[in-house]
Amino acid sequence: MHARLSLVAAAIALSLPVQALAADERVFDVPKGRLSTALPVMSRQAGISISVMDAKLWQSRVKPVRGRMSVEKAIKRLLGGTDARAVRVSATSWRIERRLVAPRLAHRPSPAPQQAPQPRAREPSHDIVAAARDEIIVTASKTDTPYSHFAGVVTQLSGGDLAFGGERGMDSILSRTATVSSTHLGSGRNKLFIRGIADSSFTGPTQSTVGQYLGDIRLSYNAPDPDLRLYDVDNVEILEGPQGTLYGAGSLGGIIRVVPKAPDPRAMSVQAIAGVSLTQHGDPGGDIAAIANLPVGDNGHALRLVGYMLTDGGYIDNPLRGQNDVNRVHVRGGRGAFRFDAGDDWTVDLGGVYQSIKSIDAQYADKAAEPLTRNSMVEQNASARYGLGTIVVMKDWDGLHFQSSNAFIDHRLFERFDASLPEAPPGSVISAGAVDVERLFAPIQITPLSDVPRVLDQRNATRMFVSENRLSRRYHDGLGWVVGASFIDNRARQNREYGYGSLRAVLPGVTNKITEVTGYAEATVEVIPDLVAAGGIRLSHARLGGMAEGVSFALAQAGRATTASRNETDLLPSFSLLATPLHNLRLYARYQEGFRPGGLAVDGNFVRRFLNDQVRTWEAGIRIGDNRQSLFDASLAVSHSIWRNIQADFIDSTGFPTTANIGDGHITSVSGALAMRPTAALTFELGAVYNHSRVDNLTLEILPVFDSAPGRLGRIPNVATHAMRGSVNYATVIGDEDFRVNGWANYIGPSRLGIGPVLGESQGDYIDTGLAMRIGNDRRGLSLTLTNLFDSRGNRFSLGTPFVEGNAGFMTPLRPRTLRIAVDVAY
Repeated sequence: MHARLSLVAAAIALSLPVQALAADERVFDVPKGRLSTALPVMSRQAGISISVMDAKLWQSRVKPVRGRMSVEKAIKRLLGGTDARAVRVSATSWRIERRLVAPRLAHRPSPAPQQAPQPRAREPSHDIVAAARDEIIVTASKTDTPYSHFAGVVTQLSGGDLAFGGERGMDSILSRTATVSSTHLGSGRNKLFIRGIADSSFTGPTQSTVGQYLGDIRLSYNAPDPDLRLYDVDNVEILEGPQGTLYGAGSLGGIIRVVPKAPDPRAMSVQAIAGVSLTQHGDPGGDIAAIANLPVGDNGHALRLVGYMLTDGGYIDNPLRGQNDVNRVHVRGGRGAFRFDAGDDWTVDLGGVYQSIKSIDAQYADKAAEPLTRNSMVEQNASARYGLGTIVVMKDWDGLHFQSSNAFIDHRLFERFDASLPEAPPGSVISAGAVDVERLFAPIQITPLSDVPRVLDQRNATRMFVSENRLSRRYHDGLGWVVGASFIDNRARQNREYGYGSLRAVLPGVTNKITEVTGYAEATVEVIPDLVAAGGIRLSHARLGGMAEGVSFALAQAGRATTASRNETDLLPSFSLLATPLHNLRLYARYQEGFRPGGLAVDGNFVRRFLNDQVRTWEAGIRIGDNRQSLFDASLAVSHSIWRNIQADFIDSTGFPTTANIGDGHITSVSGALAMRPTAALTFELGAVYNHSRVDNLTLEILPVFDSAPGRLGRIPNVATHAMRGSVNYATVIGDEDFRVNGWANYIGPSRLGIGPVLGESQGDYIDTGLAMRIGNDRRGLSLTLTNLFDSRGNRFSLGTPFVEGNAGFMTPLRPRTLRIAVDVAY
């Protein structure tokens, strides 16, 4: 009760009037030349992001800017004498557009003159995909390639859009894209998939199929999604399809790159957000966050800090234990970055991230029970702790950019599963996994095993050091390139044990080690006008090793050949073509590869080795329209992937999850997006994806698992055959306040839980809806969000616990209808 009153009190306190701080001036030294060369320098020195609407403006000759002045004055001086003008989009974001198109954007009459100070930019939401003529810069290309010259599908989500309606971590991204999907075991425990490239439901030793990055820092190697909260984020870029050339192992399906806001030496600012949420059929929750930007001295140094606390109220009841709303989740975390301007265009960023997630109990329910109800003998709690420390060194000179990104990651995950035994006939042997339970606990058995709660505890610990150094030429004048080298050292350990009352029985575990050294290069060239070609290559050499944990010395010695170190070398080429035959039409084709190294997995009383797998993808697409300027824009992409030696988790013949190469697969994916803007204030968006997949050529080692259910292998798991997303966004001005409302609906089609007869359960086939609105300005605002409008149940995930018979009876429902009321203020 005290915690809830504190949240309400914080919300009231934060709504009190505040006074704005005047923006400090900044020292500029931007040389004259082409806009494509001067603009990145201006952006870095001003600490802002700048987008260019018309690709032809990149060739404009601009004036030098030197001296101390405001950002607005510096941009105006830079563009003086050109056909371009600057429009402020937000406090740290500007847009440059051609002056001649200004009348096309002025759909709303306004009594204010054009030169009125601080004009407001009415921007529609662009949650689905960046269109052809909107010169969004694809920073994930590592050469800052304009999207108009990028062959592929890129979704760029602004930080403001992600925060609109309440920050929800990875769920904020999932609700805004049709091609990204996830398991739903629980926050900090999920696996992400893009465009149908999915492997399994468990947190095993396999590397993720999606690369996750915070800026240019890799977040994990073979650990689940840490589900970092997306406070104070500039944007999120999603690149679909394999990205092996630039990002290496673990990017089979694509990458998700979160770009946090950088420390700003120009001015001090403080922002706070507080909200209270009410969940139907469940407990209330709340969230509070604070963001501070602090200039340090007068030499371009700055510190930026983010802190947050969230509580999601539970809504699952457990009558067997006499408990209600058991699945409450607590999230605590923060992020800090210090920018040191070393002079001579050298910059050093020191950063850190820490987040803790505690789930009091599991979020699944029993299909046969009452809605939102599960009968479990034990509390299935989980906790995840993620820590990250970074050092990034950068320098710009003569049109070149050098960057060295280095990080150390410590990621720990604890999970408890219900492993209670079903009631067995007298004289029968009760066994689960590789352990004969009655024989194991026979000396101390007092009551039947089926009457005593039993748990299986699993602990995963990952430590990784990663370093990438690259030199690049930002794309301009028809050329961009990057060369780089990276080093990764990753150690992942998984331990498991049974708990029977106060007794513990250690089960076999496994440790995987990998050291990877990589070199890569890629170039983008405008071969002839309106034809852009790109090509690259990556050479990776990895040393793999590991050991079995919790096994006898004799067994470990007998299996030394399995755990012995070995080497792998992979070569990943890529190439693409992009043509612009008409003003608003772009066609592209690309080929890309991705891979994951092999490793060790628990297999009964010891471990098994699995091999590396590889994806080869051919893709073609079309983009039509002028985003933000034309009535509509659209995109369509078709891809076909061949997946060799698929690494996947499944339930083996002993009843335990394990990992192996199950065979080969084929995935065909068709995705499309459409945005319409009938007025400057109103936007309609629609996105859809269709996935067709098939697993064939089963390996001999897993055939016995499927003998009892021939023909049930079929599709690759955890990816819906089809999904759709639609949204409506309306933004206007009421008096002196901005008003925005956004409504969305997502349909997730049917999918399968996993590989094999035990995990062959269906899931998906549900609709998720939401409505969010905010009224206020840049300094304060009041927002209201309502999710799951129709209070539907659905089944997001069919896995509860793999260690209890009756696994087919589990489901993970949607969070019931939830109302959130929040205030935000900025100083």
